[in-house]
Amino acid sequence: MSGKTVNIVVITCLLASIQFGRASTNDKTKGPQKDSALRIYLPREVTIKNDAIKLGQVSIIRGKESLVAKASEIALGRISVPGQKIVVARSMVLSRLACNGIPASKVTLTGAEKITVKQQEQIIKGSEFVELASSFLKKNPPAGSVCQMSPIRIPKDLVLPGVSKDIKLSQRLAGSSARNQAKVRIAVLADGKEIGVREVTFRLKYNCRRAVTLVELVAGMVISAKNVKIEKSVSNYPEPADWRLPYGLVTRRKLSAKTVIRPDMIGPAKPAVVVGRNQTVVIRIERPGLLVTAIGKAMQDGRAGEYIKVRNVDSQRIILAKVNENGTVTPIF
Repeated sequence: MSGKTVNIVVITCLLASIQFGRASTNDKTKGPQKDSALRIYLPREVTIKNDAIKLGQVSIIRGKESLVAKASEIALGRISVPGQKIVVARSMVLSRLACNGIPASKVTLTGAEKITVKQQEQIIKGSEFVELASSFLKKNPPAGSVCQMSPIRIPKDLVLPGVSKDIKLSQRLAGSSARNQAKVRIAVLADGKEIGVREVTFRLKYNCRRAVTLVELVAGMVISAKNVKIEKSVSNYPEPADWRLPYGLVTRRKLSAKTVIRPDMIGPAKPAVVVGRNQTVVIRIERPGLLVTAIGKAMQDGRAGEYIKVRNVDSQRIILAKVNENGTVTPIF
């Protein structure tokens, strides 16, 4: 075959191919297309205001008005807890449409393969509760001597379904079993109704006073401003309500210099001995219109108000008597 003949054959084949391609294209263009009753576009993610999920909330539906209205009301599920996300697949959408009398053959779906649906919500951070409780405690301290307060732990965030403009927070002191702690209860109110609660517990420190020895003190030494100083300190517990300056009390044991004095280290000074052992005393019995006296001998030392044994000199009987400030004794019957 000559070269000229080959060229003619190739050109003929190319023209036939082009003509066939055009014919096929024309056939597709002219052929009947399936007109869907509904065209539904599915976005990847949707946020809704309420908890009930309907197809009209999570998609864009086009088509016959009556069908669009019907499809829009089809339920796809419900969000049961705050923060929950529901995934809706195309197969689920087609299934729900079919259950409501709209077959898949009349539906064209476009957009995402799955829709992630979540509820519009409002979050109150745990740190916000701590800040609010701290401010409340500063204005309403459980004791006037509180000088420091630190939260023991930060509460969890509170997730509120939906968004409400009428959110109010109410604070009050709650009971605490620990003396060095305070608890604040914060109620979250929406439209006047309580919808959530958080509690914040604080560890407290208090301004206190303490007595510190300036020098070494031996047992029985009287405390005064010369040998003890009063310092301000910060304590984990409040100062006892009956705390008093220790001046005039005596030490019960030896105390080194710079020792913080505790209540068990000191005590009241004992009164002077009024009646000595073997001392002769007057036994005095006094009643309205009656006064009887006798002589006795003290069998032990006695201070005013104490009870000692006394021997009656005349009868030699031993009686129990109370020592009076004037040195006499009164029998106890």
